Amino acid sequence: MMRELADNILDIAQNSISAKASLVEIDITVSHASNSVSLVFRDDGCGMSAEMAQAVSDPFTTTRKTRKVGLGLPLLKMTAQATGGDFAIESEIGKGTTVSVSFGLDHIDRPPMGDVPGSLFTLVLMNPGTDFLFVYDYDGADFTFDTRVIRETVAPIPLDNPEISAWIKDCLYQEITELHGGLFS
Repeated sequence: MMRELADNILDIAQNSISAKASLVEIDITVSHASNSVSLVFRDDGCGMSAEMAQAVSDPFTTTRKTRKVGLGLPLLKMTAQATGGDFAIESEIGKGTTVSVSFGLDHIDRPPMGDVPGSLFTLVLMNPGTDFLFVYDYDGADFTFDTRVIRETVAPIPLDNPEISAWIKDCLYQEITELHGGLFS
């Protein structure tokens, strides 16, 4: 099982990248008023049939050729439901996939947020051919980060240029830390 939600963010986004997505959207919402943490992932990848979308929450369903089990989504679903949250997946071949998961914010079994800025930075740096749209909402205050806007602003310099990537990392850490009041939980 993944110890932090930041690890799940990397895992699900990697599924999107493996599905040949050119754009991966990740919405993170922390709401003390509704006592919930929600993660929504949308991609424009190859998508899956309704049958496969329904089956991916079974640990013995995987599209990987290197092993016969896929535990990421099944464990995420189980953890979400154990905290009073929910899990849903919608997909259509040729259109992409949406994964939505929610957790009870104050539930003792909810994994901690972990290093979310670090996970988001890793996704951008390690996947230069993929665009990302991150929206992080913390009790109604939000931060939006869109690699398409950054690419347009810094063109023709690539995002993995050391100066640009250092700026991206600082931006993610500063903005998300500010939303959290200096702490992650």
